[in-house]
Amino acid sequence: MTDFSDEDRRILAYLHDSVARGERYFRSKNIADQLGLSAKQVGVRLPRLDEESEEIDIEKWSRAKSTTWRVTPG
Repeated sequence: MTDFSDEDRRILAYLHDSVARGERYFRSKNIADQLGLSAKQVGVRLPRLDEESEEIDIEKWSRAKSTTWRVTPG
């Protein structure tokens, strides 16, 4: 694993556990609420985590009021 911060590891662990059975869709706000972070803290990290993590694939899926992220096992 790359040098991930504590927040990065918490986000990755949450997403990894959540997609164990297949793809899911998330909003940064929902992830943040579960982990005690801000939506901005999560949203800024997700594109970088996609590039640096082999465990899961994160794709910006749509943008309405807030961005939806499609997450699949890597």
